[in-house]
Amino acid sequence: MRVGVISDVHANRVALDAVFEDMPDVDALVCAGDVIGYNPWPAACVDALRERDVPTVMGNHDRKIATGSNFHGNGMASAGITHAKRELTDDQAEWVRGLPRERVLFDGRLKVVHDHPTRRDHYTYPEQFSGDLLEEEDVLVLGHTHVQAHETFPEGVVLNPGSVGQPRDGDPRAAYALVELADGDADKDADADVTVEERRVEYDIEAVADAVRNAGLPESTASRLREGR
Repeated sequence: MRVGVISDVHANRVALDAVFEDMPDVDALVCAGDVIGYNPWPAACVDALRERDVPTVMGNHDRKIATGSNFHGNGMASAGITHAKRELTDDQAEWVRGLPRERVLFDGRLKVVHDHPTRRDHYTYPEQFSGDLLEEEDVLVLGHTHVQAHETFPEGVVLNPGSVGQPRDGDPRAAYALVELADGDADKDADADVTVEERRVEYDIEAVADAVRNAGLPESTASRLREGR
């Protein structure tokens, strides 16, 4: 079974379209949250995932829609949430509010959370990956850091597919991953049962920068896209 894994779309429709165009045929898609925030197209990105019926979890930016709150002390993040609240229809906002904290999929073989399995909003960077993060699943998918990485342990695989819409690992290309789950029952031999391919795809960053300005969002939202930070 081949699964396309995305995370941290952050309302970047141009990057999301590029990822979908680049992605080979998959049996399923999953998203590790933060569909909205920062960039100009929250409604279009919500619709793109809904149309594909993508199992998605709630990220910390998505949660601001659910709670009606906003960020403080981070102008880019705050502006993105204000923009999303203005752009989303009631139906789109209701979909965001209904997103769960975690999903366990494919007969328990893959778990998706946005940040950390037990510590909400914790940034789990690659150096913090460990087999202790896994329970019964073969693959644990995390987002939140915007840093693409994966590591295989005896207990299974920990994967962050990176960010579609705002990479922060020095590579400005949109990030995603492919996971191959071998057929049959998992025997916790992660090397045999799971294969991960990290992928990057170029997209028109300047088109996004122009849209950021036209939407009245901070210029820094555009500039960090060019730098992958």
